[in-house]
Amino acid sequence: MHLRRCTACGHIGCCDDSLMRHAAAHWRSSGHPIIRSFEPGEDWFWNYETDRYYDGPDLAPPESRPSDETVPGPRGRVPTDWAEILRNRAD
Repeated sequence: MHLRRCTACGHIGCCDDSLMRHAAAHWRSSGHPIIRSFEPGEDWFWNYETDRYYDGPDLAPPESRPSDETVPGPRGRVPTDWAEILRNRAD
């Protein structure tokens, strides 16, 4: 799972490879189409409306989740069966 940050409001959501696709759901519900990767070492933007990469603005820190933090996270606070829980919610 990878995290994405809304450039309009800062909402953090899971990528489109996740079961719940929170970042895309946020776009659909809020109308905020531009996201930035919230992964360490990544600085790309994506525009959901055009389905293309985007040259985005400088954003206020933080630019990513901490590089030593797990996803999903935070470490030790996510149930070991988290993937099964999400699958059951998606059904």
